[in-house]
Amino acid sequence: MAAPSEEEGAVGPRYSPGHRSTAMPDVPFLPFCAFLGTLGLLCVAMVGTWCQHWRGGFSLDGSSRTFNWHPVLMVTGLVVLYGAAALVYRIPNTWSGPKLPWKVLHGGLALAAFVLTVLGLAAVFRFHNSQGTPNMYSLHSWMGLATVLLFSCQWAAGFGAFLLPWAPAWLRALYKPIHVFFGSSILMLSVASCVSGINEKLFFSLKNGTMEYKLLPAEAVFANTLGLLILIFGVLVVAALARPSWKRPDSDSPDSRQVQDALAG
Repeated sequence: MAAPSEEEGAVGPRYSPGHRSTAMPDVPFLPFCAFLGTLGLLCVAMVGTWCQHWRGGFSLDGSSRTFNWHPVLMVTGLVVLYGAAALVYRIPNTWSGPKLPWKVLHGGLALAAFVLTVLGLAAVFRFHNSQGTPNMYSLHSWMGLATVLLFSCQWAAGFGAFLLPWAPAWLRALYKPIHVFFGSSILMLSVASCVSGINEKLFFSLKNGTMEYKLLPAEAVFANTLGLLILIFGVLVVAALARPSWKRPDSDSPDSRQVQDALAG
């Protein structure tokens, strides 16, 4: 599993009823989550619009239209679905009752993100190979592949430590902070990879005298705005993960019992 969760545990202050963070504004979680979901859907819609309207649409014939699947799948999987998986355990309803369904949802969202990411990689490799373009020569490609490799290791390690029943408690406790750290780190690497990829694509595509990137045509404005929205989405997810009052309490802690009582009554 890839994204950080409170089932796996995060270090830091725990929530208690009536507690309010002094480090961040007091924002209700569910409206914040709705805003974040809308922002994520907007990012997906914008990258699809960019590829459809300015880059010629989509196909599987190995042309540039095959490449267009790459940004759409990467933004959808590596950023939006990954961010959703990261926030599963921040939902107050997950703080009481059986944990297994939420574990499965968390891992399932991360797995869906991974599948879309692999398909996105396949699209860009197919395009490069059909056009005779070298693979893995740019900083964007290095950073993107490193992110995907970390993602796969994170998911496999999380699955083994937190979903398989025979993982010992001491191993889970040892792996908790590592899983949380790499969860947030991979999300930010994903954002950086997507933003650098957008910039790289614009440099390659906007070359003629009337469409040069430096002249800031409409496509550049649109794609740059998309990059900023992806960055904002990633920063807000990490901010939500770091907010003490939104962290899932340990199941055996006094705070957790107080939360469960509050939710029940």
